Amino acid sequence: MPLKLAAVVACSALSLTSRGASAQLGADAALRIVEGCAAHARAKNQSHAIAVVDDGGHPVALLRMDGNAPGIGEFALQKATAVAYWRFSTADMATAARDTPGFASGPHVVVVPGGVPVYSADGQRFLGAVGVSGEAAADDVACAEAGVRVAGLLSTRRR
Repeated sequence: MPLKLAAVVACSALSLTSRGASAQLGADAALRIVEGCAAHARAKNQSHAIAVVDDGGHPVALLRMDGNAPGIGEFALQKATAVAYWRFSTADMATAARDTPGFASGPHVVVVPGGVPVYSADGQRFLGAVGVSGEAAADDVACAEAGVRVAGLLSTRRR
């Protein structure tokens, strides 16, 4: 079942396009990520909030599936924003916070898994991030990664 436009707030009219040497994660790609994640959640009888931000941490799309409190949507956005600022997953932030004194107090650090980076299909360019919240941390991560895959993008950088 496709998402209804009213259910998703798309905050950008840009699509995934090339601007000079960099690419932007725009509304079309963000909606594909949200749709892929929501389909994954429905298949598992789960409900998540899904936030997609561009490479500067600016919101592009947000969906709070039925049954989630408003705070769940805000937490998904915080996870996505943290990944955009630091350029690595919130699961890796948890490890960094444990291993690096003071890191947990840094700006925009989230130490709960569910935020993943979004890279171009070739894995070379960081485009933005997706944050998912509402279920167990492992389920949030699986949902985020599923959405990125459905969009034809990667959640890890290729060297």
